[in-house]
Amino acid sequence: MNTSPSIYIGTAGWSIPSTASADFPAEGSNLERYGRVFQAVEINSSFHRSHKVSTYQRWAAAVPDAFRFSVKVPKTITHVQRLREVDFLFDGFLGEIAGLGSKLGPLLFQLPPSLTFDAKAHTQIFSDIRARVLGPIVCEPRHASWFMPEVTDLFDFLSIGRVAADPARVPRGIFPGGWLGLKYWRMHGTPRMYYSAYNSQDIQAIVADIASGVTAGSECWCIFDNTASGAATANALEAKTAVLASAGYNS
Repeated sequence: MNTSPSIYIGTAGWSIPSTASADFPAEGSNLERYGRVFQAVEINSSFHRSHKVSTYQRWAAAVPDAFRFSVKVPKTITHVQRLREVDFLFDGFLGEIAGLGSKLGPLLFQLPPSLTFDAKAHTQIFSDIRARVLGPIVCEPRHASWFMPEVTDLFDFLSIGRVAADPARVPRGIFPGGWLGLKYWRMHGTPRMYYSAYNSQDIQAIVADIASGVTAGSECWCIFDNTASGAATANALEAKTAVLASAGYNS
């Protein structure tokens, strides 16, 4: 798949539903098969439990050089500790994902809906996070206080992209924000989260947003998280085909 290095389309996890099996090579593990079709995946299991360095190393070895993994930050950091006093936990997490090597993509911080923005505390927290992480970072806040101009300015200063989520808990949450050098869409499924499939009109609208982002010089990620019904894979395949066609690349 020869796409722009600025465009990464994939799903949350690399499960391949039987309905889409024919669209992937027959041989290899699910990740090996997935990696021959898509250039990116979002690891969500890291949110629930830790993985050994060797596990991340094995995953990295299963995919091509251009492939990238985004990794969801553990809930012990974002939801249990609510980003406070997490230096030890975060350093442990960074040590684990180092196993991905050059195939590590963005770190995804999904924040609890009840977490409000505290200017003093969160400026320091995200500054400390940025000091530890050289690579890309994206944040999916879900409280209205995170969509104020001061947060946009903070994220822009720290080169942190604000995730565009569908459906969005806050109206502005459907648009990318913060640092626009990286735009990251998480498509959870509408109207039924994690289940509903997107129709072709929806996909074309997403692809238009991606094309606009690339034209503006952004690295663009689009992850389909409507995996519960298996819809994510078909949606990602359709989006990939549409991006290739609109950008003039050949698969």
